Amino acid sequence: MAFFSVVIPLFNKANHVENTIKSILSQTFIDYEIIVINDGSTDNGEALVRGFNDDRIQVYNQENQGVSVARNLGIKKSKGKLIAFMDADDFWFPDHLQELANLYYDFPECGIYCSRHKIRISKKHFQIPVYNGIDQLFRGIVPDYFFSNKPFRITWTSSLAIPKEILQKFEGFTPGVTNGQDLELWTKIGIEHTVALTNKTTAIYNFNIPNSITKNHVNSMKLMDFEQFKQSEKENSSLKNFLDLYRIEYGLRYYIFGNKEKANFYLKDVAPQNISLKIQLLLKMPSVFLRIFLKSKNTLKRIGFDFSIYD
Repeated sequence: MAFFSVVIPLFNKANHVENTIKSILSQTFIDYEIIVINDGSTDNGEALVRGFNDDRIQVYNQENQGVSVARNLGIKKSKGKLIAFMDADDFWFPDHLQELANLYYDFPECGIYCSRHKIRISKKHFQIPVYNGIDQLFRGIVPDYFFSNKPFRITWTSSLAIPKEILQKFEGFTPGVTNGQDLELWTKIGIEHTVALTNKTTAIYNFNIPNSITKNHVNSMKLMDFEQFKQSEKENSSLKNFLDLYRIEYGLRYYIFGNKEKANFYLKDVAPQNISLKIQLLLKMPSVFLRIFLKSKNTLKRIGFDFSIYD
């Protein structure tokens, strides 16, 4: 039985997947298997993966059913003690799995083990995530996960590992959810289990800015059901504040593209004190101006300048 099972959903990432696999095969910790779930790709990504001569790599094919179903199949096929997720266009430094293994050895009762990462927002520019109340030298169990899980999320999918029995307990990712499926599962686990964080940066998230964010794209999203967390939010103010950030994000996205009904659906449950003056002003502006603002923001991000409207 492998110590780690690395689960990679693959859909049309032929331009990236070779570098991703190479970064895994370069790990100093070698007790792992790689499970690639080809989710109905139409490019040659599967052939590129099969071209690696390493018996730790397994490839399974399914009709295109989305990342949740692909990851769940990977979990089902896995034999490892810990499941480490990897997107097919991200990158690990050679010490990534070793750092996560060390964290597990030191804190064996946690629900999630997280490495630090940096975010490539353009060819030459990176963001370094920061977390509330957590300094760069901190290593250990995060005292208040939901409080510290902002302004950046500690639990980024390609830099964490989770014991297989915990993933089975929560029945994996929700099929059909197309945006925030990882956020949903990490929230479920974070409510019931502690989260450990290392102080080493061992991964790169290659942030992809869509060429076109359209009304059809936004209105076709299927989001997680926030209702499942209502009781837990009453008992945990940090969780309430954390989830309200995402209610605001989703509500604002819908408002920008003219779907006021769905915008109100998410915004109605936000605590008034969690809606900043900046957000209140944005929600009073005509949506056409916000679409121009969003396009300009994404253009700036491509050249390395980023900012948040939630600050």
